Amino acid sequence: MLKIRLFCAGGMSTSLLVRKMEAAAAEEGVEVDIIAHGVGSADREIDATVDVVLLGPQVGYQKAQIQKVCDQFGVPCDVIPMVDYGMVNGKNVFALARKMAASK
Repeated sequence: MLKIRLFCAGGMSTSLLVRKMEAAAAEEGVEVDIIAHGVGSADREIDATVDVVLLGPQVGYQKAQIQKVCDQFGVPCDVIPMVDYGMVNGKNVFALARKMAASK
């Protein structure tokens, strides 16, 4: 199972993206656990069981801070490309998450 955590300003704007990513994973036969949270809860939601952390572009400026939390657990972290986020392209974002997890 691939455990992905998305963080945005409030945790709500990524909910549609989560559903699209889950659909992309299902098409590929990959079991996933994808949850969106507000960036303020990152230090409580990131642990060694998480495979990938993705940030919404609107909170990308906080990547260095979130990266410190991720580094404690060896979790890769990146900002979702603005185009994929804006177009709610779950397939591309899921592909990014899988690529990041493979490099873990």
